This record gives sequence, structure tokens and C-alpha cells, in this order.
Amino acid sequence: MSYVVHELFLTVQGEGANIGRAAVFIRFAGCNLWSGREADRAKAVCRFCDTEFVGGKRFASARALADKAAATWRGATLNRRMVVLTGGEPLLQVDAALIAALRQHGFSIAVETNGTQPIPGPIDWVCVSPKAGAPLVLEAADELKLVYPQVGAEPDQFENFRAGQHWLSPMDGPDLRANIAAAAEYCLAHPHWRLAIQAHKTWGLA
Repeated sequence: MSYVVHELFLTVQGEGANIGRAAVFIRFAGCNLWSGREADRAKAVCRFCDTEFVGGKRFASARALADKAAATWRGATLNRRMVVLTGGEPLLQVDAALIAALRQHGFSIAVETNGTQPIPGPIDWVCVSPKAGAPLVLEAADELKLVYPQVGAEPDQFENFRAGQHWLSPMDGPDLRANIAAAAEYCLAHPHWRLAIQAHKTWGLA
């Protein structure tokens, strides 16, 4: 199987429980909730996505993609290697062969998914970010990150979703400050939830 990757880069994780950790990000092209084209945004399931994931480089094999990830890593030791599979929706492309190839390079594997696709093999860290109008296939994760507010995807719908941590991530855009205040207020009233931050935007990192 080949893989289309919009971008592959080394950075520092800017959100969630792994914040601050160095990781190779593999951003896969394509998503099942939006085409990525502005002309289609109004009729997309997810209309607020701010990530570019259209097109990219094709890797002919799992080995080729894993080799590229390993070559991008700068750390001298192998036991702290981490790769984050993201998108778009990475689970449209990620398969058992890629998971195995990344493990052969010593990577701990994390995935950021909308939760609508099954996981094809053992993943070390799963972050599910539900979207309104997109029924979840996954029933558990290490962390759940809910963009807030979303009409049709209110936090109380996910109170019992099995996750080690539940995050509210204020929706970016012109109403960001109001959304931060509203998310913080919700967390104060419902301490099961944690207030998320996208620190990489403050840091000026990808």
C-alpha cells in the first residue's frame, strides 16, 4: 500500500497529555468529514477545521515512510522516539504494515483521530476528537479532546466515553477569547473536564 502525506516534520507536541514532548508528526492527506476545499466547507460534516491536509507526497511503501520518519528524528537515543499520526483523518491510510515499520525504528506511536475509523493495530496513545454529526466507531481512548463549543457535540454527550482524560479545546477563530472563557467556565462547573491549550500556536511552531 502507498501513503499520501501532506507533511512530515519534527516539532514539539503543543497540546494534550504529551504537551512539550518532541515528536515526528506525519500529517496524512485526506479526511472523511471535509474535502479540504473551501468551496465544500459549507456542506462538510466538520466546518471549522483550520488544518491544511490536501495533497502531498506519495510514499510507495510503509518502509519508505517509516525510514523518512526515522531520518527526521534528531535525538541520539532510540528509547524516546515518538511519532504522531495525524491529518486530516490518519486512520483512512494507517495500516498494520506502517505500524510495524514504525515500531522497527523504535517509535512510540500516537494517533490523533476523529474516532470514526477503526484502529488497525496496537497504538501507544490514542487521542479522539469527536465531531458533531460523525458517529464514533471507537469506544475508548487515552484522551478525548472536544473542540468547544460545537452544536450537536456538547460535552455531556461524552461524559461516559472511556478515556483517561477529557479535554475541552476552545474553538479557534474570531470568537476565540469568548470560547476560552466559556470552556473555562464549563471546566470549573464540571471538573471531570480539563481546559486544553494549543501551545504550539503561542510558541510559533507547526
